[in-house]
Amino acid sequence: MTSKVTRPERVGVYPGTFDPITRGHIDIIRRASKTVDRLVVAVARNAGKGPLFSLDERVEMVQDEIAEILAKNAEDGFKGAIDVKPFGSLLMHFAESQGASVIIRGLRAVSDFEYEFQMAGMNARLNPRIETMFLMASDRHQFISSRFVKEIARLGGPITEFVTPRVAERVMNRFNSDPSQASQAKQTGPFGD
Repeated sequence: MTSKVTRPERVGVYPGTFDPITRGHIDIIRRASKTVDRLVVAVARNAGKGPLFSLDERVEMVQDEIAEILAKNAEDGFKGAIDVKPFGSLLMHFAESQGASVIIRGLRAVSDFEYEFQMAGMNARLNPRIETMFLMASDRHQFISSRFVKEIARLGGPITEFVTPRVAERVMNRFNSDPSQASQAKQTGPFGD
């Protein structure tokens, strides 16, 4: 009689502000979800960054994109789960509460690496049992950032190349509903020049 040994569920956490979620984020979520049994997309409260969208709105935007990712994963034979959860605690405490064994971070450029390297080192000191895994951004997504998407939208530029149509509509509605933000951006330029 042979006994089947079951391994524990491998849980990964992909944290971010997702203000708004971009096609680059979606690419990392899709790829990361193939490396774990369950991926928790952790939407950070991060009020210090002055987000354009509330925490609840950002969680909802990320959830709206997950069904499509899961459908594409199923086509490719991957059956892992993806959850979206808000958090406002220390990332390592949140990862521990989810039973995570890995934290996933996306890297766009060399400039991201120094910060992420320091963060990974600090996290390893807090809990050496949780690894940090870096995924390089796909070449077509390396330059996309939520900050640039917001600046382009603030000036009325097209953003659907960088975000899904659902997200683009929300972003544009946000700026159209607050004319003072749009006029301020037009006066100062997209990058404060």
